[in-house]
Amino acid sequence: MRNIIIAGNWKMHKTVGESVKLVNALKVKTLNIRKTEVVVCPSYVALKSVADALKESNIHVGAQNVFWEKEGAFTGEISPGMLVDAGCTYAIVGHSERRQFFGESDATVNKRLQAALQDNLKPILCVGETLAEREAGNTFSVIATQLEGGLQGLTAVDLANMVLAYEPVWAIGTGRNATPEQAEEVHKFIRQKIGDKFGEATAAAIRIQYGGSVKAANAEVLLSQANVDGALVGGASLDADSFIEIIKSAEKLQN
Repeated sequence: MRNIIIAGNWKMHKTVGESVKLVNALKVKTLNIRKTEVVVCPSYVALKSVADALKESNIHVGAQNVFWEKEGAFTGEISPGMLVDAGCTYAIVGHSERRQFFGESDATVNKRLQAALQDNLKPILCVGETLAEREAGNTFSVIATQLEGGLQGLTAVDLANMVLAYEPVWAIGTGRNATPEQAEEVHKFIRQKIGDKFGEATAAAIRIQYGGSVKAANAEVLLSQANVDGALVGGASLDADSFIEIIKSAEKLQN
């Protein structure tokens, strides 16, 4: 059985002090969480402080992005080794906001994935279609292209050390979210594509998160879908009480 993974993407929110305050609250609230894997992804400047604060907890730390070189003249970038040294075990790769605002492509996403895996950093690969693409009936072709490009050159062993996340772009930060049926349909398609390329065992084992306006009110029904193995949470992860309600929904479904 795939254990549910709930990750909070804090995006460009929270100072270092605010970040530590939030995870200190989460530490207390997650003491009885046993089956759900919890990850928080603060800003780069807060990573080390957050990781230090979480050392005695069961909460993992992730970065919101990662570069593909180990070091060099790449102003503003962070290498996988630097992230691991700061206390990260996960890194989000290919988020739609990175693709939209910073020109990331499937090719550069693939380079980031491979670099992360080489340094034992677990990538969370995001894929998803825009509203225009969905309305044009291109959802599956867009997802297939992103998977093919993003996973180029990877092996089944690599996929065992990463997570996928379906994030319909039209549902991120908009208050809209895919219906449970829409989410399940795309997650099932993703799993089938992974099976075609990497084998049924790999497809059965890999966890696929849903992201896009996930909140306490809709978490349980989304997470109860057969192929939805977690959530990549944005705004609702910035408040300890709302985030823990999502985590509790995941825990409830595994008892």
